[in-house]
Amino acid sequence: MFLQSPSYRALVHNAFRIAAGAAFCTHGGQKLFGWFGADGPSIEPVEFLMAGVLEFVGGLAIVLGLFTQPIALVLAGEMAVAYFWKHMLGRETISVWWWGNRGELAMLFCFVWLFFSAHGAGSLSVDAWLARRRGSAPAP
Repeated sequence: MFLQSPSYRALVHNAFRIAAGAAFCTHGGQKLFGWFGADGPSIEPVEFLMAGVLEFVGGLAIVLGLFTQPIALVLAGEMAVAYFWKHMLGRETISVWWWGNRGELAMLFCFVWLFFSAHGAGSLSVDAWLARRRGSAPAP
């Protein structure tokens, strides 16, 4: 069946990485530069600036598939911190549940990045290209 073929899985893996990285990058662009519908840069607090840099640069690296596993692990940690610090504890009422704290995007991104930290970038990535050049990975 086509949906279980290795080529289909590789295509979906790569498309998922690129789409998630591009979406994540836009959040950093909003924080740092006021792009993508933001009212302007919002770099007042240091932690917001750090989040913007991680999201923008990390998102671009994920799109390219460059150092995907370590970067994805760092980004998963950032999203876990965002969920617990800003969504769960940073509201008027403390709520661990995403429907009560509006943290569903942070939670989903955390698990998306955990997936890529465990499974890598996929065959259409700089990481895979570098591995093929070193002779440590098969061609796609």
